[in-house]
Amino acid sequence: MIKVLIVDDSPSLRAILTKVLELAQDIQVVGAAEDPYEAREMIKKLNPDVLTLDIEMPRMNGLSFLKNLMRLRPMPVIMLSTLTQQGSPATLEALELGAIDFIAKPTSNVAAQLHAYAETLHQKIRIARQANLYALRAEKDVQQAPVSQHIQFKTSAVLALGASTGGTEALREVLVRLPQHCPPVVIAQHIPPVFSTSFAQRMDRICDVSVKEAEDGDVLMPGQVFIAPGDRHLKVVQKGGRLLCQLCQSEKVNRHRPSVDVLFDSLLPWSKQVSAGLLTGMGSDGAAALLRLREAGAKTLAQDEATSVVWGMPRAAVEMKAADKVVPLSKVTMELLSAVKRP
Repeated sequence: MIKVLIVDDSPSLRAILTKVLELAQDIQVVGAAEDPYEAREMIKKLNPDVLTLDIEMPRMNGLSFLKNLMRLRPMPVIMLSTLTQQGSPATLEALELGAIDFIAKPTSNVAAQLHAYAETLHQKIRIARQANLYALRAEKDVQQAPVSQHIQFKTSAVLALGASTGGTEALREVLVRLPQHCPPVVIAQHIPPVFSTSFAQRMDRICDVSVKEAEDGDVLMPGQVFIAPGDRHLKVVQKGGRLLCQLCQSEKVNRHRPSVDVLFDSLLPWSKQVSAGLLTGMGSDGAAALLRLREAGAKTLAQDEATSVVWGMPRAAVEMKAADKVVPLSKVTMELLSAVKRP
């Protein structure tokens, strides 16, 4: 049984979450705290496996509690988030502080989609229980020399990345190491609408390269990173001799939109110019397409198990021999770039 402690100041939300979680035979709600102070005592007494944590609470907000928790007693945490423009920056900060994942707060009409909501929450709880809490800590401390601005890259090169659970922070570690003149980068990260916008804006503020949420018709240019919008597939197409971003809302692939498979498959016509990597995440999205890219001449890599929060997608790629190399997160940027350097 996975023991879960709910931390939320709303009695009605605590009741809804308890009902939803107890629909799963392998999940047990061992307690429900109305604020972080009560949660602290319950953690000592009940020793839960996973926490669900609200951000907005009286006495101490969820972010302050999470920061202390990760310093004193690290454990898997799922944030309860308001899926709005206002709620997304705080949720992304929670992921930076060490939360494994997030889910929308259940709404008053959750009963209408109870099955779907329950299935999603159950899956996130199970993933969190297995997650590697320490994967990113050591990697963030790895000191690397900056990529030389004198390195020349192939003019037609494209870098491509796919990620899911744990991906926002893994991508951060990759993107902050990119030089201003790097080849264009396209990314499919499993993330809801609005959050993809906030994530792109956050990356743009801290990176030397320009980072934006992809828009239909964006031209792939050196020094620019394009992140697939939530609920839209991102493809790369060619028009007028230029490579462009194309967005679509066709059916989900591997239960995801955006899908990494969709992005990677769109790059097959230019595979010999592509350097692609599959980062942390649950499931297998992107693995089959990474294999197709490798077989067509692309350079490919997968993040290793030790540095992945969830070694699902990279593991699938490794098992089907889709990756030329399996590397720790701290080496992903250099490996991607080395593959597209001019001789």
